[in-house]
Amino acid sequence: MGAIQDLFKTFGDVYLERFGTAVPIGHARVIDAIRLCRTEDLGAVCYRCEECELSHVVPAACGNRHCPQCQHRKSMQWLERQLDRQLSGPHFMLTFTVPEALRRFLRDHQRPGYGALFEASSGAIKSLVANPRWIGGDQAGFFGVLHTWGRQLQYHPHIHYVVPGGALGSEDGCWHAARPGFFLPVRALSKVFRGKFKAAMETAGLLDQIPTEVWHQDWNVNCQAVPNAEASISYLAPYVFKVAIADHRIVKVEQGQVTFSYRKVGSHRTRTMTLDALEFIRRFLQHVLPTGFMKVRYYGFLSPTAKMPLDEVKARVELAYGFAVTPPDRPPAQPESFVCVCGGGALRFHRSLQPGWRNSIRGNSTAEPDATTVTATG
Repeated sequence: MGAIQDLFKTFGDVYLERFGTAVPIGHARVIDAIRLCRTEDLGAVCYRCEECELSHVVPAACGNRHCPQCQHRKSMQWLERQLDRQLSGPHFMLTFTVPEALRRFLRDHQRPGYGALFEASSGAIKSLVANPRWIGGDQAGFFGVLHTWGRQLQYHPHIHYVVPGGALGSEDGCWHAARPGFFLPVRALSKVFRGKFKAAMETAGLLDQIPTEVWHQDWNVNCQAVPNAEASISYLAPYVFKVAIADHRIVKVEQGQVTFSYRKVGSHRTRTMTLDALEFIRRFLQHVLPTGFMKVRYYGFLSPTAKMPLDEVKARVELAYGFAVTPPDRPPAQPESFVCVCGGGALRFHRSLQPGWRNSIRGNSTAEPDATTVTATG
């Protein structure tokens, strides 16, 4: 059992009783999913070794995207797919952040607010990329990942984008490369980002619920050059499917208090923070996304619906640079070990086990008497 799962088992009911009907249904479902993950209440899958016939029981995972135990495998699979799709040449990582005065509104209007964040920030990139003063290509391609947390679990919504250093021109069909080390002016991006978000809120009829001072503040946009996509993608991969905090950061839970570790931005020194258990759960749950909301989005020629095949885009990029740029060498992905602990034989699916499977096995002398329980990852 993980530290966070144990914490939710211990204090989940107390939290639900304390806040009652104020707890959103989505939050209550996450609490239940985390508490039940990889327990007998969700059933299990039984595998059998092809060599020695030993049975292995793998407890079923909840599969909830906010569960700390269920996302590692998805993250690694996503990383491999993106590394295979990366373009040659320089890349940039852009981060769009909103003023603090806007955070309360976003937390209370997550679905329209997060959607507008994506719409406004991606629109800002596309509009400035098309400007001949900067890039002059009207077909950009990039992807973005929404984060909502800071290192102390505070609410801090922002979007990271990984963007190739250039764009395609629809008229000449050529790759228009950005200047070395420079992509787009961040002050201009900030103004366009703010303007497009305001327009989206006016269209949604929510403009009067936003503090007016946010329209007179600078909206922070950061642009960082990276030598290739791999550096940015590898940085983002753990965040794509991870939740606000992982088990390894929980230092201790005692007397209703949770102590966890964190590092300040720009510092390597590990610090700790202690919160009341219910406050810890509240901070954790405020990062639960609306049901079905897509936190990773792809645009332009990186979109699944793009008309031009990605191989054609890669060819035009390499033609613009004058040579084929070989992606950095990396070891091939190793398949997860799923073999018998005794003889090393391959494990094959045998049967599904219903909730309460352990009691059924104990009550049946012929039902997997030599079963071994295996802990599965992600």
